[in-house]
Amino acid sequence: MKANTTKKRILVFIDWYLPGYKAGGPVRSMANMTAHLSDTLDFYIVTRNSEYGEVAPYEGIQPDRWIDLAPGVKVWYCSAGTPSVGLWKRLIKESQCEVVYINGIYSPLFSLLPLLAARLLKFKRVIVAPRGMLGRGALEIKAFKKKAFLALVKVAGLYKGVVWHVTAESERLEVQEVIGSIATTVLLPNLAKPAYNEVGVSTIEKVTGKLRLCYLSRVSRKKNLLYALDVISTLDPKLVVDYDIYGPIDDKVYWERCQKRIAELPNNINISYNSFVEPDQIFLMFKEYHALFLPTRHENFGHVILESFMAGRPVVISDQTPWRNLTEKQAGWDLPLADQAAFAETLTRLAAMAQDEYDKLCRGARAIGAESSGDVALLDTYKTMFTGNNEK
Repeated sequence: MKANTTKKRILVFIDWYLPGYKAGGPVRSMANMTAHLSDTLDFYIVTRNSEYGEVAPYEGIQPDRWIDLAPGVKVWYCSAGTPSVGLWKRLIKESQCEVVYINGIYSPLFSLLPLLAARLLKFKRVIVAPRGMLGRGALEIKAFKKKAFLALVKVAGLYKGVVWHVTAESERLEVQEVIGSIATTVLLPNLAKPAYNEVGVSTIEKVTGKLRLCYLSRVSRKKNLLYALDVISTLDPKLVVDYDIYGPIDDKVYWERCQKRIAELPNNINISYNSFVEPDQIFLMFKEYHALFLPTRHENFGHVILESFMAGRPVVISDQTPWRNLTEKQAGWDLPLADQAAFAETLTRLAAMAQDEYDKLCRGARAIGAESSGDVALLDTYKTMFTGNNEK
């Protein structure tokens, strides 16, 4: 393979990528990055040849070779059983990349092996995006395995000289706490999906005493769906609440607990599970709801939160995300998980709102979405990250 020598080349390792979408935030983060930057950078993306949670390979895609996915974007879809240190070393050499960019922490094949391959080649510039995996809420899930993994990798020195791409100051502190205070970091929030301006301009009727809420994320302990159901169960029975759940079931045992809770809810609460939403339908979906209700235990960014803002819809979320001070911005609420009553009070207030007050929230949400998606300076800073001039 002859590389394009006119642009800097970035070799990316990620468990799942386009056309997949069920893995959520990491796929969106990488897809948005390439959409914005592939005019000035060449991306060579190494990923699985299957969707998240599925075994069958993608139809119509030839695996184990470079595929031109878009201008400036080539993808190597790995067949099951083919990833190895030897293959990763070969692809690092063949791509003639100047940067190896690794998404995530705990994947043996797409996080650990690329680190090892780069170390064996004495490759100079490796960037790791932790994608929220070092947050306290994330570390509490399967804690023993994760802590043992991190200890092993640190002892082996695989993170020595690595640059960490963090998306919030809180994530920088997480990296420094887990990896060490001398860890080199670059703070850059994730990029929003480009070209959204034609979507999300309409409002939705707001009837006092009625509320349409949605949950869009994986069904897992981290995303805290059971907590959301517990909150809804305490609402005044005079309120009529629809709560629609979208997202793959990441933890079947956890989902069984959620189903049991759903069965106990009163008749004024209507719950539906809708599995997946195609990426190009997400903005249209949000327009059917009054708010996103996602009391997540931890997010290093929260693409779905930004997408709600971009569609002009407020959010009711925890204070464990970078999206803070939402009440002041009239775009929603970020509340402490320790105060479940505060969530119930907020939903009650939202249900009682008249159209005018609710529309102000929609405009506030839209303003955050517009500001986040139109940040030209952020794109320039991203380009700088790959040259090493904005590290801390």
